[in-house]
Amino acid sequence: MKLTDLNRDGGIGANSLLIEVGDFTFVIDAGLNPKKIGREATPDFSLLRDRNLDFVILTHCHLDHLGSLPIILRHHPETRVLTSIPNTTLAPRMLRNSVNVMMRQREEHGISEYPLFTQSEIERLVTRFLPMSFAQPRKIHLDTDEVEITFFPAGHVAGAAGVRLVHKHRAIFFTGDVLFDNQRILPGARFPRQHFDTVVTETTRGATPGIDGKSRHEEVERLLHTINNVIERGGSVLIPIFALGRMQEILTILNDARQAGHLVECPVFGGGLGMDLADYLDQIARKTGLVNFSRGTLKKLGVRPCPRRTKPGKEPAEPGIYVLSSGMMVENTPSYALAATLLGHHHNAICFVGYCDPDTPGGKLLATRSGDRFLFEALNFQCPVRAEIERFHMSGHADRRELLEFALQADPRAVVLTHGDPEARVWFAENLAAQRPDIKVVNPPPLVETSV
Repeated sequence: MKLTDLNRDGGIGANSLLIEVGDFTFVIDAGLNPKKIGREATPDFSLLRDRNLDFVILTHCHLDHLGSLPIILRHHPETRVLTSIPNTTLAPRMLRNSVNVMMRQREEHGISEYPLFTQSEIERLVTRFLPMSFAQPRKIHLDTDEVEITFFPAGHVAGAAGVRLVHKHRAIFFTGDVLFDNQRILPGARFPRQHFDTVVTETTRGATPGIDGKSRHEEVERLLHTINNVIERGGSVLIPIFALGRMQEILTILNDARQAGHLVECPVFGGGLGMDLADYLDQIARKTGLVNFSRGTLKKLGVRPCPRRTKPGKEPAEPGIYVLSSGMMVENTPSYALAATLLGHHHNAICFVGYCDPDTPGGKLLATRSGDRFLFEALNFQCPVRAEIERFHMSGHADRRELLEFALQADPRAVVLTHGDPEARVWFAENLAAQRPDIKVVNPPPLVETSV
């Protein structure tokens, strides 16, 4: 197998892998880097020029894996996209929102190259989908060559898949983004436990030690305890959250707690794309049974729209729980704007429940000490950190030891490290070498073809 990481900067961002196996050439995922602007946010697709792409695999619909897929199809219009059945519903909605955001950024910031693709290109993309049922192998033929591809539920988010590829009796497994723990709305990953010649694994949480002795259930209980304390002292709680999957998970947790009498009575506010995606997850749940979510959760919880107008430093008129995207508090998002109203007041709290890139506002806030000043650059506003800042280990990504165990049980000849910051990959490389020095560990540099 030959593999090229098309992500210009490596790490986590515009995730996209160019793979060659036998006579087949294909791409896994085509994302956008949320920290970059314009074409610098896309993978380097110049390496696809003068190549025939036999197919594309889309593992899931977060924009760091999906966001530049229409660009590939612009230059390879006949290429089919293999993806799970839920993704065929979610991908068009996520991409349409991306176009709308780019159009707004073009007007507000003069980014002339936006949008990077159009609504009509999204419509054409939909016609190229080849829906894949989980655990149902599909054979693809090319002249005299053949590969067998099977999707398996990856837990991470609705529709997320790990992918087994078999070529000439040699099996390769791509984990994609994976979570082995069960969530309220989604079962954990159900990956095959077998021998693989090569495991290509995500490494997102490689630099994050697990919390010994603490389960996801205990972290949920700690979150609810924090929320209750803050509301009872007259404050508000902001939960910055990813729109797809994570927002619906948190709203379900809050509703279950409210129904059980474990959550104080107070207003709950929701905002951003995640509120609209609730309808899509409800539809997927009814049609496929792969998700345990109902739009009725929002009604039972009495979720209200987030206030449209906020002023930095001035708290919202009504204290409550604010569940807002984005999860990393990216500039010019509802969670970023509301954080600027809450951060300077002792009785409030900001609760992070997922991964935060260190370079995003959320990551920077987590690294800021209480009492130090924090700058909301996009708002030209700064204030001392007085609110309670908490981090809860409820990530949508697997713990590093779970991923290490999965790779080792496969008894592979090689392990390829992807989707992780440098220090995260180092942890995996060192631990694989310590436990199985005979395994070839590959940490592919960006834009360089690597033989595995």
